[in-house]
Parts: sequence; C-alpha cells; structure tokens
Amino acid sequence: MVDKIQAIRGMNDVLPDKSNVWRQIEQVFIACLQSYGYQEIRFPLVENTQLFKRTIGEVTDIVEKEMYTFNDLNGDSISLRPEGTAGCLRACLEHGLLYNQQQKLWYMGPMFRHERPQKGRYRQFTQFGVESFGIAGPSADLELISICYRLWNQLGFADSVKLQINTLGELTERQHYKTVLVDYLRTNYQLLDEDSKRRLDKSPLRILDSKNPELQELIAKAPKLIDLLGEKSRHHFQTFSDGLQVLGIPYTINPVLVRGLDYYGHTVFEWVTDHLGSQATICAGGRYDLLVEQLGGSAMPAVGFALGMERIILLMDTLGLVKTDTSEQSIFIIAVNEPALLRALLIAESIRTSCPKIQVITNTAGGSFKSQFKKADKSGARLALIFGEDEIANQQISVKDLRNETEQITVKESEIHQLLHDYLG
Repeated sequence: MVDKIQAIRGMNDVLPDKSNVWRQIEQVFIACLQSYGYQEIRFPLVENTQLFKRTIGEVTDIVEKEMYTFNDLNGDSISLRPEGTAGCLRACLEHGLLYNQQQKLWYMGPMFRHERPQKGRYRQFTQFGVESFGIAGPSADLELISICYRLWNQLGFADSVKLQINTLGELTERQHYKTVLVDYLRTNYQLLDEDSKRRLDKSPLRILDSKNPELQELIAKAPKLIDLLGEKSRHHFQTFSDGLQVLGIPYTINPVLVRGLDYYGHTVFEWVTDHLGSQATICAGGRYDLLVEQLGGSAMPAVGFALGMERIILLMDTLGLVKTDTSEQSIFIIAVNEPALLRALLIAESIRTSCPKIQVITNTAGGSFKSQFKKADKSGARLALIFGEDEIANQQISVKDLRNETEQITVKESEIHQLLHDYLG
C-alpha cells in the first residue's frame, strides 16, 4: 500500500465548511479598507534573505530560528516571507511608489515561520496588513486605530478586545534609555533568563517584551522610557492619546510595550484579548519612520499594523460569532430527467444573472426525487426548485420551502425571479 502524504505540520488546510467564514471576514476587511481609500498591493512569497535580516534584525528569533531560508539553484539565499512590511516596502521602493508622494496600502496573504505549532500559532498563517507612508503626524496613527476599531465592531467583538498603547520616542531618546535600562538589567543580571542575557547587548528593549513569568516583577520595576522623553515626543503621544478620546476609542497605556529595533519610534500599539490564553495579541502595529531610509529610500514617515486571520477566526469561534449557515440565500434545483435538467440549467443561469447574491445549487447527478430531496436537505438550501414532467410541459416550476412546513407552490417560469426576490430578499 502506498503511504499517504499529509500536510506539513503547522500548515493547515481550510476545508469547504470553513472557507466560507474566511471569505466573509476577508470581504469585511476589504470593504473597510476601500472605504478609507486604501489600495491593495501584492508582492512575492519569496524574497532575498537580506531583506528580512535588514528589516527584522539578525538578532531576533524570527531570523535566527524561524525563517524558512534556503539557497536556490543559483546559490542565492532566499526566504519565505515571515511578515508583510518588508516586502511591501521593498516593492514600493523598487517601483518608485514613495517618490514625493504618500501611499496608503493594504495586503493579505500567507506568511511562514518555523516555530512550534499550537492553537492560534502556525507555521503558515494568513496575515492582513495595512501600511501608511508619508504622513508624520499622529493623525495617521489615529486613522489606523480607527480602522481596527471599525473592523472589530463590524465583526462583533469590539467589547472583547482592549487597546494598549505606548510611545518609543525618538532615536536619541531610545539610545539614552537603552543605557539606563542596560545598567538596571546588569545590576539584576543574576535574575535574567538565557534569552534575556543574550539580548542584553544587542536588543535590550526586547527583554521588556519577555513572557517569562519569572521576569515580570523585574520588568515592572524597570525604568520607563516615557519618563525620559523630550517635549516633541511627549506632544506627539499626548496628541495621539487625546485623539483616541475624541474618537471614543478606549485604551490603556502599557509602558513595557516596545519594539526591539531602532527604526521603530513614537506610537506602538496592540489589541489584546483575554479569551485566547497565551495568544492574547490579535493585532499589533506602530510607527517605523526610520525603516524607509534603512532600506535605501529617502527618509519618510511610516506607520502600519498587521493581524493574523487564524487568530481572528479563533477569537470569533470562541465567542460564538462564526456563522457558517448560508441557507437563507441558497436554493437547490431538482430535475426529474435529462430534458428537465437542461431546462433547469437554463433557468438556473437566468437566476444567477438576475439574483447574483443567491446561491444556486444544481443537482447534475440525477437520481430519484427522494434521493435528490435528501441531497437538497443536506446542502442546507432554503428552497428547492422542482422541474418535473408536468412542470416542463406547462413551463412552470414547483417551489418547496425546505426549512419551514409550508405548502409547496407552483409558479410560471417567468415569475420565478420575482418570487425569489420576495421570498429571499
């Protein structure tokens, strides 16, 4: 017997009973971003490895442990993209999209990280990202938060997530803070875990993001960057915070919410929930004004966020918000024989044209009326349209409500479109 080939661990199939949920959520995202005037950008799954080393940082778990990196047939080192910002920015610079102009962009697609799979964290995951280039003030930060908040409301879980914000100030302020933080951590060196000791010299801010419970007291007592900011950075953060209050978006300040790389500055934010255990963050973003120049472009302000679709769906499923039933807008066509089926196919096409939101399922396999009605019921359809010998002879269609005990009715073929419009809306 030939061995069955299975999917790679941590890379999951989305089967037909779930794909409809994905599509509904994707359509909500797309419609929302279009309403804000953002445009879609698509870029390759594979990039030069140096792109991610330069943007994510060589001393990070992603680059050191999680990237799918290999040499192609030319000997070039390439990697499957672990996140979207780097590829989006590379595409913008390569094609001149940022030359003397602002850009508001969104993207969606698979990302890859070789880490231990667990609920809400996979080796292939779908990321939805939004990037805004060329706007320096906090208004751009506020717009991205507004987009998130609108998405959560449209998906029905705004009350189940909380917004955490912080500021990283400017580069000189962070450099000064790093010195203060490293002095504090070295004083408590014996309390650090191995990962924190390794990051102490190259990426000390990331120690503040540690999830090790044994470090939480040490982190809580650490000096706060917000206490060392200058007037300009304080003004940016205060304007941003005041804007959230004006927009009616609740938030809390999390002073240990940081990013480990120097191109991040000013606003950082995360949306978190207490419904997913350790996978609490469903969306993260921030301002990265120094990254464009770091990749070879002219200095340009930038801010963005990204969320994982799998975690959004997991949260909605946990809260009982996932709806897979589409029967209210679905009909099943039953035909008694081949001549009736040909007529049914023609009518089905006309219904799809005049009622594009109705799902029309045609039973092309034939069979007895009894077996076809079983298939119709199993499909979840709301109505069955029946083409029997009498119906074909009289140019009529019988209509049976599969979900309610009402009398079967018969209408003229010319009346079916109006009946479906009245019945299904």
